[in-house]
Amino acid sequence: MNVETALVHLYDCQGDEAFFAAYESAWRKRVLSKAARARVRTALPASARWLVDLARPDADSGLESLLRLRLHILGIRLDCQVTIDGVGRVDFVIDKRLILEADGKENHDSSTKRHADRVRDAAASALGYETLRFDYAQIVHDWPTVQVAILGALTRLRASS
Repeated sequence: MNVETALVHLYDCQGDEAFFAAYESAWRKRVLSKAARARVRTALPASARWLVDLARPDADSGLESLLRLRLHILGIRLDCQVTIDGVGRVDFVIDKRLILEADGKENHDSSTKRHADRVRDAAASALGYETLRFDYAQIVHDWPTVQVAILGALTRLRASS
C-alpha cells in the first residue's frame, strides 16, 4: 500500500483530525508530491477535500496540525511558524498578540528546554505578547479547557486594544 492509499484509508477509518495530521506530516516529510496531493484530494469524499486545501507543509508536529485544524473550525485565523525578533520562531500567533505553542513530549522531558521556553516567553511578554503553552495531553484529551483558555485570552486582548 502506498502513502496516498494509506491516507485515504486513514480518513475513512479515523476521520478528519487523524487524516489532517498525517497528511500534513507526509507533506512535511516530502513523501507527497504535488500530483500525489491532488490524487489524495480527488480520492476523498467531496465533503472532506477542504482538509487538503487547508493543509500546509510547515507543521512541526501532528500536535500543531491538530491545534490549527481545531482553531480553524472555530473560525480563528492564525499565522503559523512566525519568527519574532528577540523571541525566535513560535508555532502560532493570533491577532498579532497571542502566541500559541503546542509542546510535545520533547519539551517536557528536559528542564533545559523548559527553561529556554520560559526565557522566550518572558522576551515575548516584554514585546507585548501573551503566550499560551499546551502539551499533548491537554490538546488531545482536554480540548474544552484549551479552547476556553484561548478564547479567554483573545477576549482579554481584544478588549484591551
